[in-house]
Amino acid sequence: MKNKQKDVYIYPVIFRNEGKAGFAILVPDLDVATCAETEEKAFIAARELIGITILGLEEDKEEIPLASSLQSIQLEKDDTVSLIDVFMPSIRLANKNKAVNRTVTLPAWLNAKALEYNINFSQLLQEAIKKELHL
Repeated sequence: MKNKQKDVYIYPVIFRNEGKAGFAILVPDLDVATCAETEEKAFIAARELIGITILGLEEDKEEIPLASSLQSIQLEKDDTVSLIDVFMPSIRLANKNKAVNRTVTLPAWLNAKALEYNINFSQLLQEAIKKELHL
């Protein structure tokens, strides 16, 4: 029986301290792993890894494994385990590239000058928003 699509998933994640090499990040229930340079980046990478893995399972209509309990996770030396939550609506939306229309108001003189230089308003606005959001 396939799991019903949920908005929030929470999985235990193993963070393995690799010294100067950073952190190995293991999600045993999803059988995926990645790495990161710092502890902070490791938590971000864990969330992204879980989100994109679940998104792939959803798109392929595959069963999404249930999360194990923290107590059942087997740790090795220098391992820590933490629960990581993922809010799937934002992951799903971020991976859709559907265009939406927005109305933008400009002074007439600026519009005329932009048209004179063949400015692509949509492209420029997208680039500016991405820059503002540090994307």
